[in-house]
Amino acid sequence: MKDFLKFSLATIVGLIAFTIIVTIISIVSLVGIAASSNTTTTVSENSIFKLELKGEVTERLADNPFESLMSEEQVALGLDDILSSIQKAADNEYIRGIYLEAGGIMANPATTEEIRNALLRFKQTGKFVVAYGDNYTETDYYICSVADKVILNPQGMVDWHGLVSQTIYFKDLLAQIGVDMEVFKVGTYKSAVEPYTSMEMSDENREQITAYITSIWDNMVEGVSLSRGLSAKQLNEYADRYIAFEGAEASLEAGLVDTLLYMDGTKAYLKEMMELEEDDRLAILSIDEMKNLEKLVPLDKSGNVIAMYYAEGQIVDVASVGAMAPEIVGEKVCIDLRKLRNDETVKAVILRVNSPGGSAFASEQIWNEVVKLKEKKPVIVSMGDYAASGGYYISCAADTIIAQPNTITGSIGIFGMFPNPHKLINDKLKLNVETVKTNKHADFGSMNRPFNADERAIMQRYINQGYATFVQRCADGRSMSTSAIEAVAQGRVWTGEMAKDLGLVDVLGDIETAKEIAAQKAGIDSYTLLTYPEEQGAFAMFLDQTKESYITARMGKVMGEFKEEFNLIYNLENMNNLQARLPYAIHLIN
Repeated sequence: MKDFLKFSLATIVGLIAFTIIVTIISIVSLVGIAASSNTTTTVSENSIFKLELKGEVTERLADNPFESLMSEEQVALGLDDILSSIQKAADNEYIRGIYLEAGGIMANPATTEEIRNALLRFKQTGKFVVAYGDNYTETDYYICSVADKVILNPQGMVDWHGLVSQTIYFKDLLAQIGVDMEVFKVGTYKSAVEPYTSMEMSDENREQITAYITSIWDNMVEGVSLSRGLSAKQLNEYADRYIAFEGAEASLEAGLVDTLLYMDGTKAYLKEMMELEEDDRLAILSIDEMKNLEKLVPLDKSGNVIAMYYAEGQIVDVASVGAMAPEIVGEKVCIDLRKLRNDETVKAVILRVNSPGGSAFASEQIWNEVVKLKEKKPVIVSMGDYAASGGYYISCAADTIIAQPNTITGSIGIFGMFPNPHKLINDKLKLNVETVKTNKHADFGSMNRPFNADERAIMQRYINQGYATFVQRCADGRSMSTSAIEAVAQGRVWTGEMAKDLGLVDVLGDIETAKEIAAQKAGIDSYTLLTYPEEQGAFAMFLDQTKESYITARMGKVMGEFKEEFNLIYNLENMNNLQARLPYAIHLIN
C-alpha cells in the first residue's frame, strides 16, 4: 500500500508538472505568434505588392494572430486592409507596381467597386498594374480589368456570363415539421418574409430584383467597357454566348485579356517590366506584409480627428451567441457614438454602414444617437454593399449620404414574423395544452395555437405604427414630405444609382469621397483618420474563441452563400418583434 501511494503521488505530481510545462510552452508560443504579427515590414527597392484576390471580403478583418489555431486557412480579407495597402503601395517610392492574382474573391458589387476605384487611383501615379488568373470569376475579372496587362493561363477561362439572384424558400420545409409563420408587414415590396410564407417569388419582388441586378450589371459592363475598350454590346454578346467555354484563345481574340501565359511566364514578364535579370529574385510583398508597413498612424499636428465608425452586419438588440457574421449591437453602437459626440478632438464622423437591417427598435436607438451627434459635428454616411431597411434607418439623419452605384439601399418597410409550432405540438407530437387565464389576451403569442382575428389586428396596428415612424424619420432626415418618402418606400429595394435619382442618397462615391466631404463639412484642411470601434486585443480574441463561435463558423462555411438565412433561423429567438431588414439575403452569383 505504501508503494502504491508513493507511485500514485509521483504520477499525480508528474502530470501536474507536465501540464504546467505544456501551458508555459503554449503561452510562449502564443506570445511569439502575437509578436510576429507586429513585425514592421521593410521594403526593398524594386518591390511589387501582390494582391491575391481570394477569400471573403468583410469591411474590417480583425488582426487575429491566433486564427490559424482555430481554422484551417485564412478565409477572409478586410476591405480596409486592401484599400490601405493599395494606398501604401502608391505612396512608397520603392514599390513599382501591383500584381493582381485572381483566386475567386467573394465580394459584393459595392465592395468590388471600392477595390476597383482604389486601383484606378493607383494607376494615376504612373505605376503599373498587372493581373494574372488561372481562371477569372466575374468578380475577379471586373477588378482585374483595370490592369495595364490582363494575363490568362492558356488553359484557363474568363467566366463572363451575367448576374443572377437566387432566393431559397422554406415554407414547405417548415410545414413538414408543423411550424407556421405568423407574418405582419407594411410595404408591397417588403419581401423579407416571403421565403417563410410562400414557395415562389411574388411579382413585386421579381420586379425589384430584376431592376437592381440589371442596374448592377450595367455598371459592371460600363466599367469593363471603359477599361478594355470594348462596347457594351460586345460584352453582353460575350456573356450571352458564354465565351468562357470557348477556351482561352477565344477570350484573347475577343479582347477580354491581353496575352496567354502560364504562371512562370507571368513572373518572367514581371521581371522584364522591372528590368531585372532572369536569375534575379522578385521582391514581392503580401497583404500581411503591407498591413505591417507603417503600422502606427502618426497623429496630424493639427490635432484634428475624423472618426470612421464601422457599422457592419445585421442590427440586433443584443449580441448573438456564436453569430456567423458581424453584427451591429444597438446598445454598444449608441455608447460609442455618444463618446464620439463628446470627444472635442473629433471634428467629423464618417458612419460606414454595411447592413441589410434588423431590429427596428435598435435602429431607432442608433438613429437617435446619430441625430444628437449631428447637432455637434458633421455626420457623413458612407454606404457599403448594403444600407437597406434598418441600414437606411440609421443612415437617413446624416448630413450627407454617399453610396456606390451598386450599393443596395432603400427597403423602407417593417415586418414582424413569429414562428408558431401549434401543428407540431398538437398534431405531430400529440400533446394537449390546457389554458387558464385572467384576461382576454393573457396567452397572446401562445405557441399551441395560431393568432386569432383580434390579435392579428393588434399586431398589424403595431407594425403600422413602426412603419409610420420609419417613414417620418426618413422624411425628416432627407427634408422630404412623408408622401414623397411613401412613393419610394413600401419596402422597395434600390441601387445607390437609383436612390440618388430618388433623393435617398446625395452623392455617388466611395470611402475617399466620404473623407473629402467630411473634411470639407468640418472646415479642416488636415486631420488624422481614426477607425472605430476599437478592435479587440490579440489575447482577448483568443479567449473569445468559444465552442459556439467555432461551430457556427464551420456551419457558415458549409452553408456558403445561404449562411445568412440559416444564421437568422439560428438566432430567431433573440430577434425583436419589429424587423426592418432586406429580403433575408441577396445572392448575386457570379
